[in-house]
Amino acid sequence: MPRLYSSQQIVKSLEREGFAFVSQRGSHVKYRKTGASMVYTVIVPAGRKQIPRGTFRSILRQSGLDESAFGRS
Repeated sequence: MPRLYSSQQIVKSLEREGFAFVSQRGSHVKYRKTGASMVYTVIVPAGRKQIPRGTFRSILRQSGLDESAFGRS
């Protein structure tokens, strides 16, 4: 079974990769990173112990990162 990440682990990894908190509305938190030619905006469900695999894949697409960026602690 693939590893499931918590919201806290995902947020820590995004911040380590240069993403900054933008806003929160309800249970969703928005992070943003401005790259050389793109602006990446990621929406993360807050306060979850396990993020479903499909939601995590969506976060990967939004962030432009590889899963290995989330494996480091």
